[in-house]
Amino acid sequence: MIGVIATLKIQDGKAEDFEAVFRTLSAAVRANEPGNLCYQLTRSKTDPTTYKVLEVYADADALKAHGASDHFKAAGPGLGACLAGKPDVEYLDGVA
Repeated sequence: MIGVIATLKIQDGKAEDFEAVFRTLSAAVRANEPGNLCYQLTRSKTDPTTYKVLEVYADADALKAHGASDHFKAAGPGLGACLAGKPDVEYLDGVA
């Protein structure tokens, strides 16, 4: 099992646009990626421009399939237009 925590800082005033693109992406991930076990967008309670995506994949192949998927690539421009900087992505190994 592989975990991913992606921290995304967005531009002021872009929350609605960002969340709309992510909702579409999230639905496509859940519908088309059987190796994805969790794909959840969360927002900081102390900084409304900071989001974290909590992701869990069955294995490395599932993570690779996510990054190569058409729906992930299609969401890139919409998400990118909302970002205030480069995402910070942390990869985690499942333990138990």
